[in-house]
Amino acid sequence: MRLFMSVLLVLLALQQYSLWFGKNGIKENHRLAVQVNIALNKNKVLIERNQLMYAQIYNLKNRKGAIEENARNELGLIKKGETFFRIVPREENYE
Repeated sequence: MRLFMSVLLVLLALQQYSLWFGKNGIKENHRLAVQVNIALNKNKVLIERNQLMYAQIYNLKNRKGAIEENARNELGLIKKGETFFRIVPREENYE
């Protein structure tokens, strides 16, 4: 009877080791869950970026002033007869 209980105890210990540290065990599952969360967060950022790009493409295709606005903001477009003013924020001394 004592030998039988010892064998059962050893089998239980081996099973627990496999559960916690073996392939597809709890430790591996936790590591994969962390990786999935990281990937989901990266995907969220990329989805938001893509939505902004789609909105910009839609505006460029459908809004008449969008191309001019984009040229003004990104390329510094100035039309004939316009005066360009640059407002530079005051630098504060932190001494």
